Amino acid sequence: MSTLDEPGGPEQGGTLTLDRELEELLREENIEPGDHERFSHYVKKDKILESAITGKPVRALCGKKWTPGRDPEKFPVCPTCKEIYESLMG
Repeated sequence: MSTLDEPGGPEQGGTLTLDRELEELLREENIEPGDHERFSHYVKKDKILESAITGKPVRALCGKKWTPGRDPEKFPVCPTCKEIYESLMG
């Protein structure tokens, strides 16, 4: 049976409706200015590898702590990370 045929289908608020509502909420989610989620961050390469193997979170130069899992190429570089990196590189 498909999801559409399940009891409690879309016309009755089934899982398809919940999935659609969740997708809409995620799309409409307001990102506050300075929110670190909209940037890619600078982290030591060995820490990225360690995180990929162990699932352990990493800490970016700006202090953000998270478990990497998205393509950083799709996001602009965190201005705080970039500023710190450039000051370290001299």
